[in-house]
Amino acid sequence: MTATATAPRRARSPRSGIRRGEAAAGWIFTLPVIVILGVFLLVPVFMALWVSFSDWSGRGSPFSSGVGFVGLENYAAVTTGDGLATRDFGTAMRNNAWYVLLVVPLQTALSLFLAVLVNGAVLRGRGLFRTAFYFPSVTATVAIMVLWLFLFNAIGPVNAILAAIGIDGPNWWADPSGILHNALAAVGITDGPAALTENDFLGVSWWNWLAGPSVAMSAIILMGIFTTSGTFMLLFLAALQNIGPEIQEAAMVDGANAWQRFWRVTLPQLKPALFTVLTLGLIGCWQVFDQIYTGTQGAPGKTTLTPAYLSYDAGFLDQHWGQGAAIAFILFAIIVLFTIFQRWVLRDRPVSRRRARQYQLPTRPATATPATVAADQVPSPPDPADTRGRS
Repeated sequence: MTATATAPRRARSPRSGIRRGEAAAGWIFTLPVIVILGVFLLVPVFMALWVSFSDWSGRGSPFSSGVGFVGLENYAAVTTGDGLATRDFGTAMRNNAWYVLLVVPLQTALSLFLAVLVNGAVLRGRGLFRTAFYFPSVTATVAIMVLWLFLFNAIGPVNAILAAIGIDGPNWWADPSGILHNALAAVGITDGPAALTENDFLGVSWWNWLAGPSVAMSAIILMGIFTTSGTFMLLFLAALQNIGPEIQEAAMVDGANAWQRFWRVTLPQLKPALFTVLTLGLIGCWQVFDQIYTGTQGAPGKTTLTPAYLSYDAGFLDQHWGQGAAIAFILFAIIVLFTIFQRWVLRDRPVSRRRARQYQLPTRPATATPATVAADQVPSPPDPADTRGRS
């Protein structure tokens, strides 16, 4: 009987497990989506980018021979010029910066609070509260803005409630004064120092940059917090329900109180959800348009003007298509920079040496074996000579 030698099997390539034609079928199924996104998303974006560098008048194709390349003139007109376009862009940036500064932290904190409240076992009717908190998020922005115009009217319900507790409410939609300037005026400070009033950025003095949101913008800020907290509450709620109860029980065994369990245990587990909420909040807050278009259109005194609405106004109303596209891409760059900065702030940092030293176990000598360690732990028998000496 002869032994037959078998040749060693060749190592399988990573693609050997894939059935023949499966990759091609995947590309065939995804090709319609790629084509649709390319035609209706990528092509318009590149067309708008070209418009921001051209003198297109809005008639005909932006790629026609009559359209000239003007370089950065449109960007310079809204950022470094001394005209109305620069002042309007600076005013819009100031208004939107205060909107982002107030809405993003407040809506994040409120949505997290609502998620913790709904996730609690002691709350009855959690489904009802979850629906009630989320309902403003699915309501049309136009409908909520119409409601807001009624609520914050000079003789509306909000001022009626304020009057009932002895507060004279403002004329919300007609007051262009900044709330920080109003607070300073209440203590007798009406004019800023020369260093702030004589220097400007984007055509707006630093004193006006520090005016805070106007009274009208404050009402829109409240609306932004009211309409978005429900959506972000669901994101936090989903993250909270993925945290196992054994983690909380271990923290309770270690003696951590409720605040320590939330700050040291729960919140670090929510970092991915927190990053998502902050990113979506930043993008949404820098793109405020619906409320302004349907409600104030920049009034009063352009204190509710935002870059998104200014881009629409410059392009579709004033027919300055290059400037409108330039404002849109400046806004896009701002959103990208803020997202990168936020990702850097929320990155996973290595544990410091001081904190790692707290969790280190005492090391044993390298020459120690399990037998010698066990022998060191067993007490040695008493010496008979010592026993006789004691007797």
